[in-house]
Amino acid sequence: MKKNLFLLGLLVCSMATMAQTTEKPESWYFKLGGSYFLQTAATEFPTVSGALPNTDVYAANGTTLISRETNHGSFGEGFRSGITAGYRFSPRLGVEVSANYFSSASKTMVETTNRLVAAGPTFATGKAEGKIRAYDIAPALVLFLGEAHGFEPYTKVGVIVPVHGDLTIETTRAYTNPAGVTNTYTKDVVKPNPTVGFLAALGTSYKLGTHISLFAELEYRNFTVHGKTKETEVYTENGVDKLNTATAFRPDASYSANHTKYVEQINSTSNSKVTNAAGFDNTRATDDISSYVGISGLGLTFGLKYSL
Repeated sequence: MKKNLFLLGLLVCSMATMAQTTEKPESWYFKLGGSYFLQTAATEFPTVSGALPNTDVYAANGTTLISRETNHGSFGEGFRSGITAGYRFSPRLGVEVSANYFSSASKTMVETTNRLVAAGPTFATGKAEGKIRAYDIAPALVLFLGEAHGFEPYTKVGVIVPVHGDLTIETTRAYTNPAGVTNTYTKDVVKPNPTVGFLAALGTSYKLGTHISLFAELEYRNFTVHGKTKETEVYTENGVDKLNTATAFRPDASYSANHTKYVEQINSTSNSKVTNAAGFDNTRATDDISSYVGISGLGLTFGLKYSL
């Protein structure tokens, strides 16, 4: 009898041990993936160097507006690559921290066709396009839904913390008058203030081997950023550097013309030609009201997962 009880106890212990081995979660895992996002939550773009975010078309006289359209969009469209470290506390619960690089698609913010800008006459046709590049850290909480036939679906929610990035606005214009055509190019770089965003994802992994899996995720990301500073880094006319040279098409080449500090409000004490023309100092950055841009997108990610 004692022998039978001993054997039964040994069998129970063996089954328990096997169950624990089967359910034992992976401790650490790492993922490497690439994504493409489509924009969501499109909003009106901010002004660009005082120009409203419109697409304007003028008649042959250059003064009669025949078409106007407001430019909307989000900088959430684009490519992302990232590496992720994850840890499972249990078969169902884990955490991840990912480091990502995102490069958005170019978006037309302002466009003008055949506008009369000076006597002579001089007509201007041009376009301003913006593009965001950003590095971020994204911690997330992961809920694993159970494995079946090699597939293990999961969901996760988390926050997005940008650590570095900028909005680059490239503006090209062609000025046409009886003397000929002058092509100008301007590159403005906007640095953002710190911000935090939100992410949510639904994904699954598929085991290829003991340690290697494929994974796919459908992810929604949403955050907005507002400018801290703007600097005009490049200005050329017909390919010739004119950044610090006053010209007919850009008569102000002072420090204030090339540098902007964004603030919440401009008033009589601000370094602004709009509210403090008498006290404006062109050796300091121009104060301007901060503008916001959206970086919202829905993306699909594919990659490899390595589990320890």
